[in-house]
Amino acid sequence: MKTFYLDNETPWEALGGGVKRKVMTWSDELMMVCVHFAKGAVGTPHKHEIHDQIAYVAAGRFEVTIYGETRILGVGDAYRAVKEQLHGVVALEENSVLIDTFTPKRDDFLS
Repeated sequence: MKTFYLDNETPWEALGGGVKRKVMTWSDELMMVCVHFAKGAVGTPHKHEIHDQIAYVAAGRFEVTIYGETRILGVGDAYRAVKEQLHGVVALEENSVLIDTFTPKRDDFLS
């Protein structure tokens, strides 16, 4: 667990397809992740078995689809995807950023 997150001391993890992330901080019950997207990069539609997710748009714009409903979200907007809810995003602008929160933490992001 990290008490403080310092951006300039945390390297990006390249995920491919114009997407990269930084795990910011976490506890057993909560995790915060910064996810950066190039224009047109896709967060492939998926669902989580045990995690609820809330994402905040920190930069850029996204087309977000949750359980078949699509909306365009910009800076200051957010979305929620609960367990077993199919969701995905497409970045509509270069340097679009989501701040993702998960409960419980994503152990797979720490390995």
